[in-house]
Amino acid sequence: MLNLFTSSQLSLFCTARSGETRLGQSITLPAPAADLSQQLSQAAAAGCQYVLLGVPEDIGPRANLGLAGADKGWQAFLTKFLNLQSNEFIPAKQILLLGSIECKDLQQRADATGNGQSASPELLRQLVSELDERVAAAVQAIFAAGLYPLIIGGGHNNSYPLLKALSLSSGQKANSANLDPHSDFRPLEGRHSGNGFSYAHNAGYLEHYFVLGLHELKNSAATLTQLREAGAEYCSYQRIFVRQELHYQQALDLCIEHVVRGQGDIGIELDTDSISLMPVSAFTNCGLTVNNAEQFVFQLAKLPRSRYLHLAEAAPVQHPAGLSAGLNEAGQVLAALVIAFIQGKQHQATAI
Repeated sequence: MLNLFTSSQLSLFCTARSGETRLGQSITLPAPAADLSQQLSQAAAAGCQYVLLGVPEDIGPRANLGLAGADKGWQAFLTKFLNLQSNEFIPAKQILLLGSIECKDLQQRADATGNGQSASPELLRQLVSELDERVAAAVQAIFAAGLYPLIIGGGHNNSYPLLKALSLSSGQKANSANLDPHSDFRPLEGRHSGNGFSYAHNAGYLEHYFVLGLHELKNSAATLTQLREAGAEYCSYQRIFVRQELHYQQALDLCIEHVVRGQGDIGIELDTDSISLMPVSAFTNCGLTVNNAEQFVFQLAKLPRSRYLHLAEAAPVQHPAGLSAGLNEAGQVLAALVIAFIQGKQHQATAI
């Protein structure tokens, strides 16, 4: 259930230019091997530390009655990231471009109603559960190889299998920092993009959870109650940017303080609908800047126990100027956030 990236695919995204070396010309591709574990072990032995993995689906957002288009986030990322300059500021050889989770069959089933409409919420939620198994298996193999997975594309539903894989790999409950106007802690009503964290907590995979930038009016009273009952914490967008009760860095410090509690590994979650004007499944013009998001990723990545980065919900097709503009804008932001994670790990703290 994994589509490995090939050199022929690379040529579709990376454009060579005389006198320059692009990341796509320096990055590591998976070597021929009997199975995924062997491929990852070979990559680790060759010096790789970071694994790029795409999830080209939008079933999760649609199962949450949201907009389509998150299946194009991976494509947008590749278009921009692979054409960045390869130089001393990024360890290109340490990056394995593994490929993407097989989602095409699930996407086809989600669309195969015969009347041009999406499948029912019940079927979509069943498909998300099937996707959960594929994502968890691939990411658990990456953890087993001692590598950092960077998961790009798809809906925020994929937070659940990522936290599951992290918890099972470490043998203890995971912690998570999430930059998001929504807590995604909605009822256990069938899997979708709005309840990845509540499912992870209910299954015993998630312990300390912090939502940074939560929008006070985009989360139901029931959801906020569930958050409190789970021991989760948040710092709202309004508290930081409207009432200005504390600075953004102070809020980020609160987030870090919460997720380093206990011994669990940390997952870095970022819903790109937290970023103003980003083409996403749930658009906002009242959000954070790209620089705010980069700082969130960079400072969390510096923590030794942070083990993955998940960038969800980018939907280039939702850009008001069309898909081409959306691919360009979303791709630049996604590439910047991946670089922030890698550079954060290069500056990793020695404690905490």
